[in-house]
Amino acid sequence: MIPRLPLVLLTSALVLGCGPAARSAGLPPDFEGALSADYPSLEAFYKDLHLHPELSLMEERTAARVAGELRSAGYEVTEKFAGTGVVAVLRNGPGPVLLIRADMDALPVREATGLPYASTVTTKNLSGKEVPVMHACGHDIHMTVLVGTARRMAAMKDRWSGTLVLIGQPAEEIVTGARNMLSAGLYRKFPTPSYAICLHDDAVNAAGTVGFPEGFVTSTSDSVDITVHGVGGHGSRPDMTKDPVVLASQIVLALQTIVSREIKPGETAVVTVGTISGGNKRNIIPDEVKLELTVRSYTEVVRQRLLGAIKRIAKGQAEAAGIPEDLLPTVVVLEGETTPATYNDPALTARVRAAVLGAVGAARVVPSEPVTGSEDFSQFGRTVERVPICFFRLGATSPELLAESERTGVPVPFLHSSKFAPVPGPTLRTGITAMSAAALDLLAKN
Repeated sequence: MIPRLPLVLLTSALVLGCGPAARSAGLPPDFEGALSADYPSLEAFYKDLHLHPELSLMEERTAARVAGELRSAGYEVTEKFAGTGVVAVLRNGPGPVLLIRADMDALPVREATGLPYASTVTTKNLSGKEVPVMHACGHDIHMTVLVGTARRMAAMKDRWSGTLVLIGQPAEEIVTGARNMLSAGLYRKFPTPSYAICLHDDAVNAAGTVGFPEGFVTSTSDSVDITVHGVGGHGSRPDMTKDPVVLASQIVLALQTIVSREIKPGETAVVTVGTISGGNKRNIIPDEVKLELTVRSYTEVVRQRLLGAIKRIAKGQAEAAGIPEDLLPTVVVLEGETTPATYNDPALTARVRAAVLGAVGAARVVPSEPVTGSEDFSQFGRTVERVPICFFRLGATSPELLAESERTGVPVPFLHSSKFAPVPGPTLRTGITAMSAAALDLLAKN
């Protein structure tokens, strides 16, 4: 369990927002007052985004709203970059280039938070299917922090020197947005970053807190499709068939031995079969069954071991069932849905953590562990430029709800849940304070 702050301290953070500590670590004495004056419009922006979520690669209105806010803050803004991407640049003399990224897409989830600004949006997805849409991962929080930080940094130009590049990134949820922006020439057409940083809201820590994972932050993600072939026939005569339903079931169970018996204890690895589908009628044995898997790891060595074992087990189970060579299972790794693990650059992370700690106070910088979720922010540090990256977490859940969860053992609504509801006030204020403090430190005048 990740340690949490005592309830009384967390409640104080919730009520006070940034607190007096915001006047340290390079932030000007009037920072908190300026943020408070700005806050009503930022919360209105956040609620507008929450009310109007858009799916991956469909973030037209969202991108326009983000672009408009950044342009109003004095940035040079490029819209529709690599689809719906937004790139905003503020040049402020010589010095490093800092990239700050916020993701923009929402999820096909029907909101059940009961909030007065809950999404009721439904839309057709890229496949033409009508689906509900919700910001169930807090990307609306991320965009609002980006805009709030943009405003504060523009107002504090006398305190830093260098260039800010702010990114509104599409399609994080399908891990293609960062790759698309980089392939479109993000680092060639705009200033190449000296550093890249971002934050992500966190459901298991309280609003008003910040966490800094060290080393690996999120895992590699691979999507794997297995088509299990068979010989169909009448359900009353299975002896005259090669039943792919039974074979697929055996493959699912055998796959569970990979992590428990082939991966060294202590290494992180996940193999999950998320869907299994096949057949149209109870008395017909089908010709094929399809499995969809998600595979997670941190290192390339473990990743290759997992993928190799999946292919070997699928083939071996089929051979044991007497499936002929021309009907062995097909195993496909969807390269377009693969994203590498996110690894925090140690020196950059230490520097950002120190700046944020000075801004929000040590009591509100909480432990943060790596997770097996995935994030395409890793791509910004994987180009030939090898830009150092830092990804940190922003507590977003009511401390009272966390206390109730600890008392009852019932988990709080997590990311991607229909009931995930960040507490805007302390979450946004802390996020803007933390990101501004980090930016001022990384772009400090010599």
